[in-house]
Amino acid sequence: MIRTLVVGLGNMGLSHALAYHADPAFEIVGLVSRSWPSNLPEALASYPHRTDYMAALNELKPDLVCIATYSDTHADYACAAMDAGAHVFVEKPLATNVKDAERVVAKAVETGRKLVVGYILRHHPSWQRLIAEARALGGPYVFRLNLNQQSSGPTWEVHKTLMQTTPPIVDCGVHYVDVMCQITDAAPVEVRGMGLRLSDEIAEDMYNYGHFQVLFADGSLGWYEAGWGPMMSDTAFFVKDVVSPNGAVSIRMPDTARSDDIDTHTQTSKLRLHKAGLGHQDLDMADEPDHNGLCAREQAYVARAITENLDLTRHMSDAVRSLAVCLAADESVRSGQPVKL
Repeated sequence: MIRTLVVGLGNMGLSHALAYHADPAFEIVGLVSRSWPSNLPEALASYPHRTDYMAALNELKPDLVCIATYSDTHADYACAAMDAGAHVFVEKPLATNVKDAERVVAKAVETGRKLVVGYILRHHPSWQRLIAEARALGGPYVFRLNLNQQSSGPTWEVHKTLMQTTPPIVDCGVHYVDVMCQITDAAPVEVRGMGLRLSDEIAEDMYNYGHFQVLFADGSLGWYEAGWGPMMSDTAFFVKDVVSPNGAVSIRMPDTARSDDIDTHTQTSKLRLHKAGLGHQDLDMADEPDHNGLCAREQAYVARAITENLDLTRHMSDAVRSLAVCLAADESVRSGQPVKL
């Protein structure tokens, strides 16, 4: 079994810990968080708890470290784990700047440890189908993607904490830029971003709404939008649309979908495939995994990466590339100028 240390017990950390608990490929040797969560599932209650990451790393000597802390710790925690001989699963974004992201990848190459970044949509059968159908249509493409969250209460508190270091267009945007890049295979060449601070509850130099456009070498262009907070509209909060000269493929959500439901962020309900001049076809996505089920699939991939010695070179370079695009969007927001890549 893969002896696993889970660091960070927020929404994602708890979901990953439950996946490790249920999968016989893993053995949880400890959980690390600054305090014991009040919402800790009973299944996790018996595992050792530590508050000091480095001490836990040295004491428990895991084979794998799952890093689900805030973004500004990701790079240092990942490098420390690999220096200690452990493989790493790290939530997205890989780091808060490209230099640190490249440092983590270099450390994985240097130590021979596996590095898997939490691009959860890569493990979702319906998103895999969307990517395949879009590629079959042929490019160049227009990507229209967004994820706005009308957050309040504890979720808004989490979002405000995230925004101490990372704006929404970076935190969530890396997922969807990764999808764009998987569909087109072309290099992103320019990014143009805009953002606005819509709340006095966040720092003056941060914004909780933003969108950006990314231009690709093959002529494709993408739009991504993300906003967090109690003021956000829940109308058209989940747009997932890929258009090509030969038609379009889109995710269609039911009218009952809510922007504050975490399962809504990954489930697709159905895909609509439209072929120019030939009409459309609705593709029902039966037996979709919920959020925890998707985390289980993602961690099963981590086990395969370790036990089957999978080549993660492209996976790691894609993680750096999507982060670079979103950070360029943030730079464009702040400078008011397009950014060449």
